[in-house]
Parts: sequence; C-alpha cells; structure tokens
Amino acid sequence: MNASLDDIALFVEVAKSRNFTRAAESLNMPASTLSRRISALERYIGVRLLNRSTRKVDLTEAGAVYFERCQHVIAEARIAHEELDEMAQRPKGRLRVSMPVSFALLSMPLIMRDFAERYPEIECEYDLGIKHIDLLAEPYDIVIRIGRQPDSGVISRQMGSVKLGLYAAPAYLARKGMPALPSDLAKHECLRASTAREDSVWELRSGSRVEKIAVRGRMAMNNVAVLMHMAGLGMGIVPLASNTALQGAAEEALQRVLPDWEFDPFPLMALFPSRLMPAKTRVFLEFLMARLDA
Repeated sequence: MNASLDDIALFVEVAKSRNFTRAAESLNMPASTLSRRISALERYIGVRLLNRSTRKVDLTEAGAVYFERCQHVIAEARIAHEELDEMAQRPKGRLRVSMPVSFALLSMPLIMRDFAERYPEIECEYDLGIKHIDLLAEPYDIVIRIGRQPDSGVISRQMGSVKLGLYAAPAYLARKGMPALPSDLAKHECLRASTAREDSVWELRSGSRVEKIAVRGRMAMNNVAVLMHMAGLGMGIVPLASNTALQGAAEEALQRVLPDWEFDPFPLMALFPSRLMPAKTRVFLEFLMARLDA
C-alpha cells in the first residue's frame, strides 16, 4: 500500500484529539476502522506513531515529528479543496461553533436563522456555554467569547464590542422612580451576575466622568438572559447590551436608565484553531460581523 493523504489526515485527527473514539466521532467512522487504518499507516512508514493504552493515546517521538509536519499539509490541502469547491458551489459541511448561552439567546436567533437560509448546505452545530475549549484538540471551527481571552496559542480576532447600559421595566420605574444620577442606584434593586464585590460595584462612564457605585439587590444569577427576563417582570435594574444589533426582543420592552452613562465596553472575540480558515468558517464570520455592525 501507499501512504495516502486520507490516511495521514486520519492520523492528524487522532493526534489532535489524543482519543480514537473522539476522533472517530469527528470523522463519522467506526473507531475500529480508524484504528486499523492508523496501524496500516504505521506498518507502511515502519515506525510506531502512537502509544495506545486503555485510557489514552500519546504520540511517540516519531509521531510528534510526523504530526508537526503533517498537520499543516492536511490543513492546506483541505483549504485548497474547499476553495475549489466554493468556486463550483456554495460553501458546505458541518460548522461547529461555541458561544455563551446568553449571547445566543439574546442576540443570535435571527442571525442563526438567516445564516441557515443563506447557506443551506452548511450544517451548523452550536455549543452553548463558556467552558474552556482546547481548539487544538477539540473539533470546533470557531469559538465566540465576550471579554479579553488569555493567550492560548490560538488565533483570535475582535469582531466588535459589547456596550452595556442600564435597563428596567416601566412598571418598576413607576413604582421605585427613575434614577437621575448614578449615585441614585444605591437606593434601587440592582440585578447582578453574583454577590461578589466585582459584580456589586458598578463603574459607569459618561464622557470623561467616571462614577463607582456600590449596588445591592435581593437577586443575583449568572445568566444574562434570565436577569433580563427578571427585569422585565419588574424586579430591578439590570446591565444589558446597548448595541442595537445585540438587543433581544424582550430587551426592547425595557426602558433605558441613565442613558448618558455606560459601562466600559467588552470586546467580542472570535477564536480559531488556525489562520487557514475553511470557507464555511469564513462566510459565518463575515455574516456575523456584518449583522453586528448593522
């Protein structure tokens, strides 16, 4: 036999995930078939590439060298194939995206629907959460996060900024009164992500003016979507995205409080496993950024 590019691609997938079962699921093939193909590749090359055990798979010294060289070859070949494919037809394939659940609930439903209609041959799989994802080992095409991200060796790109203002239901404001100054917030029910100090001292800016206010409230929860709904039920004042493109339908029913004051914006970041971006990832990123700028 010859070492085909397909077999090398299978080895790269196993080397990335360090797990035959996970790699097989990503490749949509039986783990036994994958293991047999890798063993055949090792026999052809004449060296062992992987050390297998019941719990994990590790690269041998030769396997590590082979992986370092081959992963770029496979990525280049895949991108070249997809670029040629894109010339003949629309981008296609499975797109795996991770994003925070609150961001998805509040800002993404219409965008996800319109993207699916625009690119019917792309199958989107969305993971909603903020767990740490190792893009070099897990099969995600793009990870979206809010806020600066630690340097993890992956490629990052800022898609925009999330500006936060204060909102409350008209019924709450009719009952408790409209704050006139940031200091008035100390007398109101403020809905927070947690009771920790960093979530209980709100720093607001208006031009060059900065105000820090210690706020309180009887309710805190670490989900922005639920906090927004509680604000809609008249439970207090809540920080929410003031960007028009990021606002949810329920947020439109709330009233802006202290409209001249905002929190410092948070960067909206996209993380990728490689600078070699497949067509399906590129069109998703372009589509999302265009909608967020709208």
